[in-house]
Amino acid sequence: MKKNFPVVSAQSCGLDGSMTRRGLMTLFSATAALAALQPLTALAQDATAQKIASHFSSVKTMMGEFVQFGPRGEQTGGKFYIARPGKLRFNYEDPSPMRVISDGKNVVIGNNKLNTWDLYPLSKTPLSLLLSDKIDLGNQKVRDVKQESDLTTIVLGDKSIFGDSTITLMFDPKTFDLRQWTTTDAQNKDTTVMIFNVQTGMALDDKVFAINYEEVRSRG
Repeated sequence: MKKNFPVVSAQSCGLDGSMTRRGLMTLFSATAALAALQPLTALAQDATAQKIASHFSSVKTMMGEFVQFGPRGEQTGGKFYIARPGKLRFNYEDPSPMRVISDGKNVVIGNNKLNTWDLYPLSKTPLSLLLSDKIDLGNQKVRDVKQESDLTTIVLGDKSIFGDSTITLMFDPKTFDLRQWTTTDAQNKDTTVMIFNVQTGMALDDKVFAINYEEVRSRG
């Protein structure tokens, strides 16, 4: 059964691997000390953000490893796979029982420990923006852009999708390669995901992103 995508909370993944239905956004997170960064003008912000977003969306396939840090200091890790448009898979390492899959239409969060699946329309999640073929940062989605010599930080918000939460994307300013994400919820709590050993441009089998809808419906 499809469910409306809820307001994001960063309190989503505990040491025991538990994840609430708001846990989807913890896949896209990072932390950084932003106080020392100098803001750009609004026009420069939009131009810089769109240039980086266009480069990011030009990367059609991506895979690598991630480490996730929750707001209480809990740590998990695993491997991720991305194929545009709309496809993603996060496999968490043991002892976490979590799996997250997007097949281009829907996103599911599976918990083997609880024997449950939660299903969301992709269009109702922030993944619909980040996994699209072309990322359009118009309509006041860009909240802030800050730069320093080794980091460009873009803060995105869209109440129609993100609610009162924001997503902070962090890129290498020279290569525009994505380094990490941060999600900040309405209570100002952060969850961090750092990515590494990233490869791009490889062929990924569609089976990687397949959702077993019969299993999801029986366990949802």
